[in-house]
Amino acid sequence: MPRTHRRNFLKLSGLSFLPVLSPWNANAGTGSAATGEPVKEPVVKFFADGELYEPAAYIDLLQQLSASTGITRDRYGTGGAVEELEKKFAAITGKEKAIFLPSGTMANQLAIAVLSGNKPKVYLQDLSHIYRDEADAAQSVFGKRLMPLAMGETYFTAADLQQAIESLKSNEVFESGIGAVAIENPVRRADGRMVPIEEIRKISSYCREHNIKLHLDGARLYMAAAWSGTGIKDYAANFDTVYISLYKYLGAAGGAVLCGDKTIIDQVPHLQKIHGGTMFTNWANAAMALHKLETIETVLQDVIKRTTPLFAALNKINGINIRALEGGTNIYELNLDKAIDGKKFQAGMKDNFKILVAPPNENNRALITVNETLLYRNDDYMVNAFKSSIAMK
Repeated sequence: MPRTHRRNFLKLSGLSFLPVLSPWNANAGTGSAATGEPVKEPVVKFFADGELYEPAAYIDLLQQLSASTGITRDRYGTGGAVEELEKKFAAITGKEKAIFLPSGTMANQLAIAVLSGNKPKVYLQDLSHIYRDEADAAQSVFGKRLMPLAMGETYFTAADLQQAIESLKSNEVFESGIGAVAIENPVRRADGRMVPIEEIRKISSYCREHNIKLHLDGARLYMAAAWSGTGIKDYAANFDTVYISLYKYLGAAGGAVLCGDKTIIDQVPHLQKIHGGTMFTNWANAAMALHKLETIETVLQDVIKRTTPLFAALNKINGINIRALEGGTNIYELNLDKAIDGKKFQAGMKDNFKILVAPPNENNRALITVNETLLYRNDDYMVNAFKSSIAMK
């Protein structure tokens, strides 16, 4: 891939503006949300939770934001766009304070470290990112003992948690203390399925009754909010700390925000520094996330409104069946008839229609993720693409 050269990056003179800050409307009729897609020919991507910008497109959008609203830099996370973003997320989650961190892993790990103090046990889902995908950081760096529950399942119940904690008296000789409980919602390793809000409330009530701190790995929390109808603040109210990703659907190239009470968040900067997470400037990520936050809820509702009739129309095509996952969010199951060549279908969608889908497996099954790129093309275009691509020989 050629290297991107932008000699006039973020200069107000000599900019070549693209229709980034307005909806895509060229031959598409794609809804009312400002998706921020800067490419001249839209690509529908049935993967990821939001638009994944290429470098040139990312820079173009930042140029326009700088020209239209202005971007103020931060210094080591203080002031500027970063401070504005932190205040925004504190208000969104209903927490006292928020802090920008370079990654979701750091947000999760520092939250657990602060919440649990010198108590080692942390209960969490077996399929959670903290347990499966953070390189045993809790154990090797922070001396925590992760206690997985609900093996292979999306979530554990309050009853599961209570039983596990009460069984410690008979199963362990020495009492070492329960530091915290962590819940991921929605769960990516469970194909984006959600933890029911009723169960979250029961777990929260149990934890508060027993003075156990509760952390939410809400990297994709906006997906749970959109598909469940439960607001971000309603979810966050059940937890002591909440982490939300900035790059999965808020456009940023990286970053995370951790929210919680001031007494908790004020302990994070020191840990961030000693673990190498204090970066000189983060304004580019913060500015992009701030821009996307303005419309993210509307965009996701537009995606949901488009998904229902589109998939209903696609399911009328012989050989195609798309279904929602039980308890799911924006990931759906696509099944093709065995007579359809899955590889040719995928290639036809990409080459002829600029629609990207995952390759179907040996059973002609694939998971498709809906996101804002679905708004780039109208239903007629999408239906024609599927019809033509499954007919390829």
